[in-house]
Amino acid sequence: MVERFLIGGVAVGLLLANSPTLAQAPARTTLANPSQSYRVAKTDYVVLNRGEVEAVIVNNAAVDDGKLPGHRGGYSGIASLKRGGANKNLFVPSYAGLNFEHIHDGTSQPREILFEPRHALMELRVIDASTVELYQAPTPTWGLESATRYAILADGTIEMTFECIPRRDTFRNGYIGLFWASYIHQPESLAIHFRGRRKEESNTSWIRATSPRHGAAATHVHLDDARVWKRDNDFPLSLVYNRSNYRYADPFYFGVNEDLALVFMFRPQDEIRLSQSPSGGGVGNPAWDFQWMIPQYEVGRRYQMVMRLQVVPYEDSESVWIRSAPHRKALASDEVEKGEPTSRDSR
Repeated sequence: MVERFLIGGVAVGLLLANSPTLAQAPARTTLANPSQSYRVAKTDYVVLNRGEVEAVIVNNAAVDDGKLPGHRGGYSGIASLKRGGANKNLFVPSYAGLNFEHIHDGTSQPREILFEPRHALMELRVIDASTVELYQAPTPTWGLESATRYAILADGTIEMTFECIPRRDTFRNGYIGLFWASYIHQPESLAIHFRGRRKEESNTSWIRATSPRHGAAATHVHLDDARVWKRDNDFPLSLVYNRSNYRYADPFYFGVNEDLALVFMFRPQDEIRLSQSPSGGGVGNPAWDFQWMIPQYEVGRRYQMVMRLQVVPYEDSESVWIRSAPHRKALASDEVEKGEPTSRDSR
């Protein structure tokens, strides 16, 4: 599959081939460790409470009750996120945050295939009082099996671990593209903030990034990210490849809603790309997103991505940077919540 993966130089390609992301990662979900105990939830959602945060984790079924009024089917992840006893859901109530949205390989496909995580059955697994998983068997088209673990930490931060195994050789361009969306409920500002610089500049500073319309200047890559992905000219997901003129320096960004900062933090080794839309969740409801690419994938091999979502009072950018420092440090050193060890390889 190497010849189908395009990148801007042989040296970079060799570096990526030896990336920790491509190694068989320590087991952290039931996908990697099927012997770990869990129970299947009797409902389509589970409420997690810790610190000052309440997070409602939902599968991709529709729900309409007192806890999740009018939640639409297809939107898995965090259906409701609240802090400090507030009534407002920080995410659009009919949608979700940290929502597993797309599987793709850069080829043009019908909408239902590109949005396959919305449609393939998900099982909601309860690990313990602060940890649940969404398990999805190999999907009908792509054949991607996955488990997404949501763990609420002591201070209310959500740690999301995504593990997947491609079960069939279905990705024609030799890589797996994965995309998560968070639909934000009527924030005062549509912007996201991160540390970085414009492509032509040399000094980093705080960037306040906006997108003029859906799919325009939508994706921000790391300063050292020179990867180029083969794709069809008419590939329909406009957020994925339409890059901005900004480059981020640290795998981190935040947006502000209700005087709270929603802080998205990532492991450096996962080489995440940041994406945004001013209207992904409807007028006044931006999407603050991210995407992860798996190059030169192998059928039967397990891949892993870890990130954290923190909700803290907003004062200014520097205060957010300071409050998020312990979590960013943990992700950078990979000191994250680990699942039970497994004695067998998941291939």
